[in-house]
Amino acid sequence: MGLFDNWFGNTKESNNQPNVSFGRYSDSYKTDKQYKAWQDALILFDEGKHFDAYEAFFDYLKDPDAENLYYQRLGDTHFDFEFYQGSKKIKGYSDGKKIRVIAKVAKANKLHLAFMRTLVEKNFQLQHSRFALDEHQDIVIVFDSYLLDGSPHKLYFAMQELSTQADKIDDLLVNEFEELQAIDTQHIQYLTLEEKKVKYQFLIDNIKKVIQNADNAIIDNAKYAQAVSYILLQSVYKLDYLIKPEGMVMEVFEKINRNYFLENGQVLVEKNKFVKSELESLLEFSEKVFNNELYNTINTFGTTEVVSQEQISGFIHQVLKDFDWYYDNKYEEVALSIVNYIVGYGMFYWAMPRPIKAMFHLYYEVLEHQYFMDLGFNDVEFWKNNHLYKYNIIKEIKHIAKMNKKQFGDMNIHTERLNFDNIHLFGKSFLLMIKEMEVDSVF
Repeated sequence: MGLFDNWFGNTKESNNQPNVSFGRYSDSYKTDKQYKAWQDALILFDEGKHFDAYEAFFDYLKDPDAENLYYQRLGDTHFDFEFYQGSKKIKGYSDGKKIRVIAKVAKANKLHLAFMRTLVEKNFQLQHSRFALDEHQDIVIVFDSYLLDGSPHKLYFAMQELSTQADKIDDLLVNEFEELQAIDTQHIQYLTLEEKKVKYQFLIDNIKKVIQNADNAIIDNAKYAQAVSYILLQSVYKLDYLIKPEGMVMEVFEKINRNYFLENGQVLVEKNKFVKSELESLLEFSEKVFNNELYNTINTFGTTEVVSQEQISGFIHQVLKDFDWYYDNKYEEVALSIVNYIVGYGMFYWAMPRPIKAMFHLYYEVLEHQYFMDLGFNDVEFWKNNHLYKYNIIKEIKHIAKMNKKQFGDMNIHTERLNFDNIHLFGKSFLLMIKEMEVDSVF
């Protein structure tokens, strides 16, 4: 798994493991050297040494595990840089007076009122940057500032906004408006046909299954609307993490999430209908269209929220308390969905301490073991024919602990408390084990 080995505690001993990426990028996992560079940038900027500050700032942003950023300084007269954010390449420079950052979003074959209006509306939502047209009539997003005002703090948030907005909107615009074409996407690495087929089938099978489960939950959907929400949302978060789609598929997942938690006066029954409808819309995507939205990219900025072990434990405690009633009353699918929801919510929203993220990923390896096998992770079995392989699961947990011991200590991982009777009770006991782990809020 390459970069993810250190994060997810991969114990597979084969050197032929597939290079498959999972989940949303987080820029929270930085080295001590990077944190020092950030402090240096702040001090140097306050001293008026702007180019020195920018050198330190870009050293802070540069991922030691990925070629995400390049910069070149010419004395105190010029500073050039470029970095990647998903499907976008962002360029910038400073002439000693101002700093300017720009990303090409899409190529416009001709101007059209519809997408121009969309961009104007988007501009009202931006705090630092703005959409515009360049001299070639290409859609760009731009940020500029005088050096005196361009502190590392301001530059970080401006570049984060600009790059994440460019990465998010380019596929949406190109898909919606035929006048637009993709631009500056040469760095994108498309997946193999085999991986695309596995992911497409996984998407379709899971959506059909979750809709069936929601419709046939053998429970009053109005009285127990929260139960149906667990069934639906856990699938959204799981698919987002395991498939890692871009473009329209990712936007459907984000739209579901936004609208479900929007305080608009809708009752849960109506929200569930909306989620179900949006999931059903994905069944209409052809395999060809879906395949175009599967690719690997390099990122510089993350969008997930940094959380502590205490926050994670509190969330587990709050949500998991619903598990017992559903399980004891034979609504096992709902009970399992509660566990899945907790894990999926964390993967969708949070930048978690490395060992916790590794544990959540391991849970998915157990829960969706056949999917991982289909992707080529076929040298260790965790669950087959309703049989949990206790030895392999505990071995993987211990390896995660070993990989993170230097930074996090022993963490008090109580594997003896795990229940292997079935996947439902295993899921509950697994989360309780994580809840009791002692993990400092460091990354």
